[in-house]
Amino acid sequence: MEFKNLLIETVDNVATLTVNRPRSLNSLNSEVLGELECALYGLNLNADVRAVVLTGAGERAFVAGADIKEMSAMNALEAHAFARKGQQVMLLMERMKKPVIAAVNGYALGGGLELALACDFIYAATTARLGFPEATLGIMPGFGGTQNLARLIGPNRASEMIFTGRMLDADKACAWGIVNEVFPPEELLVKARETAQAIAQVAPLGVSSAKDAIANGLNMGKEDGFRYEAALFGVLFATEDQREGMEAFVEKRQAVFKGK
Repeated sequence: MEFKNLLIETVDNVATLTVNRPRSLNSLNSEVLGELECALYGLNLNADVRAVVLTGAGERAFVAGADIKEMSAMNALEAHAFARKGQQVMLLMERMKKPVIAAVNGYALGGGLELALACDFIYAATTARLGFPEATLGIMPGFGGTQNLARLIGPNRASEMIFTGRMLDADKACAWGIVNEVFPPEELLVKARETAQAIAQVAPLGVSSAKDAIANGLNMGKEDGFRYEAALFGVLFATEDQREGMEAFVEKRQAVFKGK
């Protein structure tokens, strides 16, 4: 499928998904959200894709936020529907079987930071700036930002970011636990793809089950999370990949995983 606002490139089981609206700093409007939804569904179903790197076109922005021009004309009902659409896309990415790495190459503000937070983890360029400026516009985050950020770094720091609208540089975002690692801009995509490639080489069912356990376990009590983990662990012992992985270890050879 051809997209107007997205680029998808797949090499060695790693898909790079690029939001491609550099003239508007890759901002998210209704059209882009619709395309992202379609693209994520397709990548999730594509057996040739085992990991995804999400980034933005150009050097200035990952995604600079939701499209303010579009939002400024919305009434309350339209704004609610827009927020729910954005949340639907974020939840889709969180629930994908494939890990998604955000490669934040510039501004990740508002909806852009929400998009990055919906990924499994974030790498950032030294030039990245992350924040929620919504309060300076008379609104608040609406694509899951209040929920995901507070769960990631705690309510105190999340509140400071959201209430003030201040941006964090990449190093501070890393120190606060929002970003995993910071790289020079020219190395960012290379490093993100290297990590995605490392993920693509291990058992995809093991990875998807671990992603499931982490995401759902956060919404459970600890003992329920343990039981859920044990159930997924047991199911994996009925897979071809488990047999292949353990036989390869015993035979001292490289395992070949098929996702079965």
